[in-house]
Amino acid sequence: MDIFLRKIAFSLLTFVLAATTLHAEDLDTIKQSGQLRVAMSGQYPPFGFVNEHNEVVGFDVEIGSEIAKRIGVQVEIVTTAWDGIIAGLLAGKFDAIVGSMSITAERKKTIDFVGPYYHAGPGIFVPEGSAIQNPDDLKGKLVGVILGETGAEWVKSLKGVSITTYKGLPELLLEINAGRIDAFVTDRIAPVVVIKERKLPLHEVKVANSGVPDEIGIAIRKGNPALSKAIQKALDDMMADGTYAKISMKWIGEDIR
Repeated sequence: MDIFLRKIAFSLLTFVLAATTLHAEDLDTIKQSGQLRVAMSGQYPPFGFVNEHNEVVGFDVEIGSEIAKRIGVQVEIVTTAWDGIIAGLLAGKFDAIVGSMSITAERKKTIDFVGPYYHAGPGIFVPEGSAIQNPDDLKGKLVGVILGETGAEWVKSLKGVSITTYKGLPELLLEINAGRIDAFVTDRIAPVVVIKERKLPLHEVKVANSGVPDEIGIAIRKGNPALSKAIQKALDDMMADGTYAKISMKWIGEDIR
């Protein structure tokens, strides 16, 4: 009987050790491979976009690269469709999402977040001269949103609004400039920067009390406390030593932490 009980105890210990190894595996694997695979849509300037040299650049790219550097590995930037990005993370196609993802209770059911690493909120963007002055004026209008964004869910909650979805900000800008949509809603920082830089004939209608989460985090797979701690330390250190502010000023023009 004692032998039988010892076998059971040994089996349980083996199971616990195996589970612990699995939880620590992501950071170990990253360090062994020497590479942190960071995902984003690549269609969200100035956070992540393809430049004239066919390189993915932007705020999120530099934040992800700096995290990798501080962990002691190289970075690999992976671009993928936003509406499938969480599925890609869970499938192991990359190690983290540094792609301006809002932290929500629903998302936290399937993934963990590190951060937040900046704060944002939704904005309504319309052509100059538009009669749309507040969210109520969207009734009866065609509004563009980015598929999978939290702002899209907020627009769906508004009565009488027609919605059409797109993959990223560049498509929204093309559609509104062509007059095919009356307005678009997305996290406000990126459009504000692009409109200012390109001198586009668009302006922002401020949104108050939307209830949309404004904390933006870095997504990782659940059960990886060591990886979470390493990324958080990298973020804290770059915020403390001025690196974060330098990156933020370069791409956004202000410190958005």
